[in-house]
Amino acid sequence: MSERPIFIVSPPRAGIPYLFDALAKSPSVYTLPESIDAIIESIESLHPRAKGFESHRLTAEDATPTVIEELRRRGRRRPTEDQRLLACSTRAALRIPFLRAVFPDAQFVYIYREVRSQIGGMIDAWKSGQFIVDRETGDWSMLLVPGWRELRAKPLEEIAAHQQSIAMSILLDDLEKLPAGSWCVAKYDRLFTNRHHEIARICSFLGIESNKEMDIAPPREQGTIASEAIGEIAAATDARARALFADSGEAAFSSIATTNFASILQQLGVSLLVSTYQSGRLIAIRAESPTTINTHFRIFKSPMGIAVGHGRFALGTEREVWDYRDQPAVAAKIEPRGKHDACFLPRNTHFTGDIRIHEIGFANGGELWIVNTRFSALCTLDADNSFVPRWRPSFVTHLAPEDRCHLNGMAIIDDRVRYVTALGTTNEAGAWRANKASGGVLIDVDSGEIVLRGLSMPHSPRQYNGDFFVLESGKGTLARVDLASQRVDTIAQLPGFTRGLAFAGPFAFVGLSQVRESNIFGGIPLVERVAERKCGVWVIDLRTGQIAAFLQFEGIVQEIFDVQVLHGTSYPEILEATAHEVAVSFTLPDEALADVAR
Repeated sequence: MSERPIFIVSPPRAGIPYLFDALAKSPSVYTLPESIDAIIESIESLHPRAKGFESHRLTAEDATPTVIEELRRRGRRRPTEDQRLLACSTRAALRIPFLRAVFPDAQFVYIYREVRSQIGGMIDAWKSGQFIVDRETGDWSMLLVPGWRELRAKPLEEIAAHQQSIAMSILLDDLEKLPAGSWCVAKYDRLFTNRHHEIARICSFLGIESNKEMDIAPPREQGTIASEAIGEIAAATDARARALFADSGEAAFSSIATTNFASILQQLGVSLLVSTYQSGRLIAIRAESPTTINTHFRIFKSPMGIAVGHGRFALGTEREVWDYRDQPAVAAKIEPRGKHDACFLPRNTHFTGDIRIHEIGFANGGELWIVNTRFSALCTLDADNSFVPRWRPSFVTHLAPEDRCHLNGMAIIDDRVRYVTALGTTNEAGAWRANKASGGVLIDVDSGEIVLRGLSMPHSPRQYNGDFFVLESGKGTLARVDLASQRVDTIAQLPGFTRGLAFAGPFAFVGLSQVRESNIFGGIPLVERVAERKCGVWVIDLRTGQIAAFLQFEGIVQEIFDVQVLHGTSYPEILEATAHEVAVSFTLPDEALADVAR
C-alpha cells in the first residue's frame, strides 16, 4: 500500500461512510475497490477463523514479515506517486496496533460518537440480518469484540451497548499509545453541524488538499431509540472519550516534557500515578523510550489521594475508595506482549459518601488510613460503616461535615500515621479560609501538639531518607523541615501551586497546579509571585535544589492533587471495571488452585 495511508476508524454506526465519501474527493488520496477488511481477511492467518472466531482483534504480533509484504503488494494501485491511500473500517477499531505495525507512518482519523446514540442503529442493523459476521458465529452481527460469546444471552439492546463500549475502550487505549501527529478525532455531531470547518480541519491535520466538493450530506436515518437500560453500560466509556476530546472535537488533553523526563524514570525503574481531580483523571506516567513519555489515563469522579504498596493501590474519589490489585499473569497478556510489568485490576469499592477525601495511605500492616477533610478527622474503613473515625485535632471539638480546619495531608513513618497538615487551627465551618496564606500547621498525631505554625497552605508532609519535607502550596515551594529546631528551609520555588509529593533516588516529584484566583486561592504569595502558573509534575534534584526535568499538562488538566511513585514498575496497565480482562481474570486462594482444571 502507499506511504502514509489514512485510516478512518470507529465502532459501527459512528458515521464512517459520511467522512470517507467526503475525504475521497480530495485529489491527494486514492481508494481501493475492495474494503480494507476484505483485503486483510483474505490472508488466511488474519481471518477470525484462524483463531476460532475469538474476535476481530489483530495486534502487532499478527504483522509478520510475510503479512506485511502481502498487504503492501495488494495496495499498490495508486494512480499517481504522490497520492495516499484512504481506507475506512469499523473492524479497524480493534486493529490499530496491527495497522500501525504494517504501516508505521499511517495516520488515523477517529470518529467519536457517544455510545448511547449509536445503539439504535446497531439494533436496526442486527434485526436486518444483513451484517452477520459468519455462518460459524450464528446470527452474531457487526463486530466480534473480545468476549462476545459471553454476551450472547443478553437482550439485544445490551449486546449492542457492550459491543460499542468494548470496541471504543480498546480503540481509546490503542490511540493513547500512538505518537502525537499520527491521529486526530472528528466529532460526529460536528460533521453535520459545522461540516465545512470540520473537513478543513481534518484535511489540514492530514496534510491533504481540500476542495468545495468535499461536503457531507445529513444522516439518512436515525435508527431505533435506545432505552435508559443501556445508560450504565455506556456511561464510563462515553465519559472517558468526552474527557479526552472535550467539546472542541480536538484532543483536549496534551502534555510536553523535557527530553530527560523519560530517561529519569527509566534510570530509576519507576513510573508515576498522578490524580487530577478537577479533570477527573488518574494518569499513569510511563517511559515509552529514553526520550518519550506515555500518559495513560482512566476516568474517575474527582480522584484525590492515592495509596501505593503491597502490590496494590487505592484511590480516593468523590464518594468512594477504589481498591486495585496487581495481577502479573494478566500483565503478560496485555498488548503489546511483554511490555507491561504490572496490570492493576479493580477488586473492591467502598462507598464513603462525600467526605472530601484528601490524602490516603497504608499503615499498621496494610490498613488504609484516610484524611477525611469534611469531618476534620483521620479515619479507616470497615464493611458496615461509611468510615470509622480514628483521630482528630484537639482543637476540633466535634465530628461535623463542615471542613473546620481543612485537614489535608499525612506523613506515614515506620508504618504509623505520625504527622498531619491542616490549613488552620479553627473550629468553625470554613473558618480556616480567613488566614489561609499563613495559618497552616503541622501536627504530631501521637501527642496532638502543633509542631510547626505559620505555614502557607501546607500539603504532602513526607519523610524520605531521614529528612522531613513539606510543600508550602501557598508559596509554590518544596521545603525541608528540621523538626527538632522547627526550622523550615525552602529547597525550590516552583511555578505553580505545589501539591502531591513523592521520591525516588535523589529526586523529588512534585505536582503543580495552575489554581484559580478565587476566594480559596486568591491572596496567597504564589499568586503575587507567578502570574502564569503551570500544571504538571516537576522533578527536583534534592542534592542541588535545581529543577532536573518537568512534564507540563496542557488543555483540560489544570489541577493536580497527588503524585505517587510505583517503585519497580516501569510500564503499568490500569484496567477499567468494564474491561474484558476483568471479566475473564480470576484470583483464588492458594489452597483452591489445586482444584483448578488445567
